[in-house]
This record gives sequence, C-alpha cells and structure tokens, in this order.
Amino acid sequence: MVREADQAVDATGFTATFPANSITHLVLPRGTGGGDTQAPNAPGKPTAGTVTSDSVALSWAPATDNVGVTGYDVQRVDPSGAVRVGSATGTAYTVTGLAADTSYTFVVTARDAAGNVSAASPGLVVRTAPATTPTGGCAVTWSANSWPGGFTATVTIRNTGSTAIDGWKLGFDFPTTGQKVGQGWSATWKQSGVSVTAENLSYNGRLAPGASTSIGFNGSWTGTNPAPAAFTLNGQRCG
Repeated sequence: MVREADQAVDATGFTATFPANSITHLVLPRGTGGGDTQAPNAPGKPTAGTVTSDSVALSWAPATDNVGVTGYDVQRVDPSGAVRVGSATGTAYTVTGLAADTSYTFVVTARDAAGNVSAASPGLVVRTAPATTPTGGCAVTWSANSWPGGFTATVTIRNTGSTAIDGWKLGFDFPTTGQKVGQGWSATWKQSGVSVTAENLSYNGRLAPGASTSIGFNGSWTGTNPAPAAFTLNGQRCG
C-alpha cells in the first residue's frame, strides 16, 4: 500500500518525510537489528592433571552462555600480557613445549558463535617438573577403533633403552573430559578427571631392552575422541 506521506525514524533519531505516492528504499545502519551481544560467563579456574618437564594437562569447569559456548582459548599470562597457547572445543587441553622447572600462569576464556568473548577465568600457577637425565627409553603407540559413543584402545609400550625395565606405570591425559576408561585388560587402569594411569600386572612388569607389551581398554566418549598427546612411563616422557 502506498500512502499519502510517510515518515521514517532511524536509531539516531533522524526523521525524513517522503513524498506522497512514492516508493522509497531506506537503509539503516548495521547493528540496529539486534543480535547476540552477550558474552559467556567466565569458565572455572583451570586445574592441573599430569605435569611433566615440558607439558601441563589442564581442565576447567564449563562456561555458560545465553545461546551457547562454542570454544575455549587457553592463555599463558606473562609479564608483558596474555598469550594464547591453544584452543579447545571441550573443557580440557594439554599445553606442550614448556621449559623444565619453570612456573607458568594459565587462564581460560570462552567464546560463543557470535564472537563474544568472556572474561578470563581465575589464573592457575603451576610449575613444570625438573628435567631428568633418562637412564633408558620408551616408546608408546596408540590405536583406537571408534564408533558413536564408544571405542576400543590398544596401547603398546616398548623399551627402547639399553637396560631392562622392572615394573612400569604408564600415564597420559585425555584431550577432552568426555573420554572415559571402561573395562581394561593387561594392566590396572585408573582414571581421575582427564588423567589416566595403567600399572603392570605380575606377568608383564619386566621389559627387556627392545621388548614390548600391549594393553588396552574399552572406553566411552562424548563430543570428540582424539588420541592423547603424550605418554609417560614411570614419570619419564616417552617418544
């Protein structure tokens, strides 16, 4: 319908009267149509899982948002400011490439689909383990057969050193909080948060130089099911 005269008002209060029986195209500034401008709440303070001489496994309580949180950024706080060291879609992340026997402060921020960023979480101060001179060596391989909500993991531990290993304890951190260990075999499996350990049984605790043993478990997952980023054996990081 074309009326005798029309007035238009934009967001700044500007008014304009258009001629009667005219067709007019009015373009309003972007942003006057609303949209999501509310940032998520801050995530919970991160906590440390497995700490090695060059890595720290972090996890935190999720943030909330009026629409939905799409990801998190992990930041290292230095005297000069905050530096992003990684991103995650879940509530866990392993920071690698750190210096041995050094204190670091980490915070986490959340973001939503509109690009709104939360305030930083409370900071966590954590010190990496001292560097050690290895007396042996180890290598770990991981393979997983996954299906929706579940998976079977096989882990092979190999002694790459020149002396035998008498008794071993494997350690690793899941990249996400949705990954869980279920029934395991060939080791005593334990999980606390994202941190997992597997300790030898009576028949497979000794690994001669070059020898290997395979262990495994059935697990469950939600979200994503990535492989662990690093493994330790008796506290020493494996290649």
